[in-house]
Amino acid sequence: MIVAFSITPLGVGEGVAEPVARAVKVVRDSGLPNHTDSMFTTIEGEWDEVMAVVKRAVDAVAEVAPRVSLVLKADLREGVVDGMTSKLTSLESHLP
Repeated sequence: MIVAFSITPLGVGEGVAEPVARAVKVVRDSGLPNHTDSMFTTIEGEWDEVMAVVKRAVDAVAEVAPRVSLVLKADLREGVVDGMTSKLTSLESHLP
């Protein structure tokens, strides 16, 4: 399963880098394949392990923010391994 998610700390003012960095650290420390860009963090693994990481990331932000918003998109495809990489490889092979 691949999950792309975005955590937004609310009630902390304009600067959200420190609270968001807390979430990204949780993801990176998980050991699961992941990628962070300016909009989402993407993580890959089995349902229970991925959702546990998302929960820990939300909890890490909630420690410093009175309110937390979570947007999550999941690709559930049984038997796929290394989907984050293989999807990009397939796409790039079709680009001119």
